[in-house]
Amino acid sequence: MTVQAGPRYLRYVALGDSQTEGVGDGDDVRGLRGWADRLAGLVARDSPDLHYANLAVRGRLAGQVRAEQLGPALALRPDLASVVAGVNDLLRPRFDADEVAGQLESMFAALTAQGARVVTLTFPDLTRLIPAARPVAPRIAAMNARIREVARPHGVLVVETGHHPVVTDPRLWSTDRLHASPLGHDRIAAAVAEALGLPGSDASWSHPLPPPPVRPATGPRAAVAEVAWLASFLTPWLTRRLRGRSSGDGRTAKRPALLPVDGG
Repeated sequence: MTVQAGPRYLRYVALGDSQTEGVGDGDDVRGLRGWADRLAGLVARDSPDLHYANLAVRGRLAGQVRAEQLGPALALRPDLASVVAGVNDLLRPRFDADEVAGQLESMFAALTAQGARVVTLTFPDLTRLIPAARPVAPRIAAMNARIREVARPHGVLVVETGHHPVVTDPRLWSTDRLHASPLGHDRIAAAVAEALGLPGSDASWSHPLPPPPVRPATGPRAAVAEVAWLASFLTPWLTRRLRGRSSGDGRTAKRPALLPVDGG
């Protein structure tokens, strides 16, 4: 039986915030990898001439992604683009799902009008990882619904990761519980690869992990861990918000130009 080759891409451009930048997969000393970098490697296996740019910057709101990254992305004339933004908006006191969706749709429309295949993601239920985040659960549901709505008219591929229980396995998340771990970034890349129909991709990314060798903390130990997380991650984040600062202040895109990709 003949195996049909998947689509071949020459220029992949990633737009977004910290998740697409790769926070949680590497560090600022050794460098960040992340799901978009991993996806580029998977695409390059079947498209060895692929060139890849990553314009994402941590801390960016959806409107900032559109204002700062869309123009440069269009100038690179991608035939494949990923647009993932909105989590930073979700966590702000004043959140408007329609406003965020409008920013996303502007990017979807512009990129697809230029001929790019555009892919985006929905967001998982963070309350299984962060009990204190229960008040934002309705926001996540509203945001996901609006992403689907604005993606449909433009033929944007929506990768539904949130439907699978494995996406809230703590092992797929870094210690801050807001960014994917290396394993989590790998699973996101695999999910997008399957949605794109890349050769060799399948649904194994959605399968549960083996049981952990050590049982998760419960009772007093879990409470202590929650307090430690609040002190180490939530408090600094809130402090930056109160001071009008962002983790992305002074940062620029890690890979602003299209560069060749090594497959794998």
